[in-house]
Amino acid sequence: MKELSLNILDIAENSVKAKAPLTQILLDETETVLTISIVDNGCGMTEDVVKRVTDPFYTTRTTRKVGLGIPFFKMEAEMTGGSFSIESKSESEFPNDHGTMIKATFHKDHIDFIPLGDVISTITTLIQGHPDSDFLFRHVFPGGEASLDTRELRNELGGVSLAEYEVIKWIDEYLKEQYTSN
Repeated sequence: MKELSLNILDIAENSVKAKAPLTQILLDETETVLTISIVDNGCGMTEDVVKRVTDPFYTTRTTRKVGLGIPFFKMEAEMTGGSFSIESKSESEFPNDHGTMIKATFHKDHIDFIPLGDVISTITTLIQGHPDSDFLFRHVFPGGEASLDTRELRNELGGVSLAEYEVIKWIDEYLKEQYTSN
């Protein structure tokens, strides 16, 4: 993919499909390293699926025969000298403690580092497309932090949908303000 934010979108979509009530998108960035963690409390995966999920020719989808999101994310991290890990507990085995955590570390000073891209659009797209799901976004970067928790927004908005144009526009402006004020 051309931007890591597109990988984030793809993996977070998997979390929503896994019926995760909460998906956490956590970015920790220094001058030379970017770590992206996507953590959900969805149905999780069995140990067998976790072993196979980085194989591009393995997918649980019925609409196509390949699943490239996670394999590309892993490859992109490792191409920079970084790392990739995935941990998951399936709901069938762990009914009270299930979900998935994907973590990738990228070396930003490596020639093969792909830019983060438009992470604000990624977050607003996820919220608009899945207004009944919750997302916790936090990006710690040199000199600042940007964050948003849809659970807090829900409390403030009462019954107003997060997909409303005015809400999405506010989220976009709120995140942009956090990035430009630091």
